[in-house]
Amino acid sequence: MSFSIKKVLPHLLVLLGFIVLSLAYFSPVLKGKKIYQSDIMHYIGMAQQQKEFSAKENKETYWTNSAFGGMPTYQLGAKYPHNYIKKLDLTLRFLPRPADYLFLYFIGFYILLLCLKVDFKLAALGALAFGFSTYLIIILGVGHNSKAHAIAYMPLVLSGIVLVFRKKYIFGFLLTVVAMGLEIVTNHFQMTYYLLLLVLVMGVAYLVDAYQKKQLPHFFKSVGILTVAVTIGVALNATNILATQEYAKESTRGKGELTINTDGSPREVTSGLSREYITEYSYGLAESFNLFIPRFMGGGNTEDIGKDSETYKTYVSMGASPIDAIELSKNAPMYWGDQTIVEAPAYVGAVIIFLFVLGLFLVKGRLKWWLVGGTLLSLFLSYGKNFGILTDFFIDYVPLYNKFRAVSSIQVILELCIPILGIFALVRLFNDFQNDDEKLKALKYASAITAGLCLIFLIFKSSFFDFRSFRDDGIPEPLIDAIISDRKAIFNIDTIRALILILLSVGAIYMFLKKKISEQRVVIVFAVLILFDLVTVNRNYVNNDNFISARQVDKPYVKTPADEVIHKDKTHFRILDASQEGQQRPARAAYFHNSLSGYHAAKLKRFDALFDFHIAKSNPEVLNMLNTKYIIVSDENGRVEATTRYTDPNGNAWFINDFKVVKDANAEILALDSLNTKTSAVIKKSIFDNANLITTYAKDSLANIQLDSFKPNALKYTSNNTYDGFAVFSEIYYENGWNAYIDGDLVPHQRVNYALRGLSIPKGNHTIEFKFEPKVIETGSKIALASSALYGILLVLGIFFMFKKKED
Repeated sequence: MSFSIKKVLPHLLVLLGFIVLSLAYFSPVLKGKKIYQSDIMHYIGMAQQQKEFSAKENKETYWTNSAFGGMPTYQLGAKYPHNYIKKLDLTLRFLPRPADYLFLYFIGFYILLLCLKVDFKLAALGALAFGFSTYLIIILGVGHNSKAHAIAYMPLVLSGIVLVFRKKYIFGFLLTVVAMGLEIVTNHFQMTYYLLLLVLVMGVAYLVDAYQKKQLPHFFKSVGILTVAVTIGVALNATNILATQEYAKESTRGKGELTINTDGSPREVTSGLSREYITEYSYGLAESFNLFIPRFMGGGNTEDIGKDSETYKTYVSMGASPIDAIELSKNAPMYWGDQTIVEAPAYVGAVIIFLFVLGLFLVKGRLKWWLVGGTLLSLFLSYGKNFGILTDFFIDYVPLYNKFRAVSSIQVILELCIPILGIFALVRLFNDFQNDDEKLKALKYASAITAGLCLIFLIFKSSFFDFRSFRDDGIPEPLIDAIISDRKAIFNIDTIRALILILLSVGAIYMFLKKKISEQRVVIVFAVLILFDLVTVNRNYVNNDNFISARQVDKPYVKTPADEVIHKDKTHFRILDASQEGQQRPARAAYFHNSLSGYHAAKLKRFDALFDFHIAKSNPEVLNMLNTKYIIVSDENGRVEATTRYTDPNGNAWFINDFKVVKDANAEILALDSLNTKTSAVIKKSIFDNANLITTYAKDSLANIQLDSFKPNALKYTSNNTYDGFAVFSEIYYENGWNAYIDGDLVPHQRVNYALRGLSIPKGNHTIEFKFEPKVIETGSKIALASSALYGILLVLGIFFMFKKKED
């Protein structure tokens, strides 16, 4: 027993250290404060209706009517039956947010290095380098929680793979199942996809190594075991995956029917996102050095450069008061790179980059090649349109690559690979695989490359760069000269900083090789250097100032007088927030009302097109057919008010007189320009023919449809008509889940007016219901339950065989 405690105690101390560090960095959480995250503020607005429904009905709604006219909640935090892997995830995230994600960064990377047979002290050091990588901290600051969540579980998936290839088949299999399940439960498929690309690179390296060592049977056995493990891990998340797959086809990530733009010009038709949208955030080639020197290109879009800056002095000389000048200097436009928006540099660390370069000379074999391969692939793909040959190839030929935007975010892979190789440089340094002469030679090369690069930049910076940005147009010449001067000053400061850190790192290793200091002290020196290097940069962008009271985070929106006016109307309708506040906070209206606006990266593509073609242009007929009763606007003084003067809503449902039948989607959406939506509906010919509809309908003057009850996932109407008729409903059409019932009998309904629901209704009085009953939830839940039970059985059997093997 004492031996077991002695073995476990170091890991428990490391675990405790990770908890302390996570809470220390985000110390305001200990006072009950929460971090202000802009993306989470938008999410709260989008998810408010489903949250209220769940609290009232004690069950989930998988449809919300509060944003974009209506959409599934699959990507808005929907909870699914038998999602036990999610419960495990919640258990692991026991710390207050965002300390929980930082802890997951640490522990996942620590486990990976242990699985790679790294000593616990160096594994802990690597975890610090990974967890405090600037990009990983920045995404927590802005609220990219699901992205951080997915990145945190990447090392755990790799841990399972490594164990299987180390012939730890049972443990590796069990870990891979859970790790893959946790990775997918984060619901950020872009990050999971990037992990897959890294695993493919890793697989190629292992395959070549197995071929050279004549171990192909072991390789293919391992691949088979991992395939089964990944399949079960995926099945644990069956509901989420199936629902997302179904929704993706109907979202802006899927292939659309339209072949024209709003101005009538030809539109690029793809099976995913447009090339321009995918590559909007392309990393600049020269920005690669941001990984090594934090503010190589000025830092973030705006930087606080203080009173000593040339920018401050110029503002004062131009007539600004000292107070105004200091405020302006807090948001100085220092970034001069290629990207549209940069919150902060994606800094990996001068110290860890130096160790990575050292590892290129000290580390041999398949580990080095999959880490270097993953790093280069990640870097090259992050260039996007700046490396068009590779990016275009991936968009055109690599499956699913065109479903994801912001190509620069693939750098998470190099942010994972670089610290691993950097730590293995120290592993090789401390072992006897190479003699001291070889290690000194590697140290000489690594220091010459990294320190030499810093010196080159310091001496020849003006020859290489002009420090100008495309954003500088329109800035007065005296001010732009001051800004460029400050950009150069920042460049010098951070380059010298990197040089000093490299020299300290070189000195520590040199003294170790000369037997002046012990291995233990080298680890301590690098722990201090890495923490200083990364934390001091990170605190410039995410610090205690980002925290506010929990109440402000949980309830980020305050009712305006316009909201009060609208809430007095108890009927069912939609609003359009066209105010300045609505543009700044696009999900604000969804928090209080059924809105036509919102904030989401994957809207329904039909509504998105409807918005671009008509709503954005204030087409009154389209606003009317969507039952838009109020428009929130800003007056000339910036005050927000609700107005009805632009609206004449059609109501919740109405009988039409006739159809306008058109040949395709282009004609369908264009027809809404001149259509009287109160009396007519436009329908695509293929839908019209399949539904056996007629062109015109008789309608008596008293014919009507009334909405009797409304829930996001269920609407109930009564209809009265002397003749057989066709009704249009002001609800968004979504084929996969919405069912129509007349007097309790399931009946087909059709898509009309490009994005709305339509239904043939027989004469007389009838009860009509629309219910959202997605089969995908039921199917996925059964698969998730079965796979959870299967894994439970395999876990018990695995533990039994591992103990039996140990006893034998």
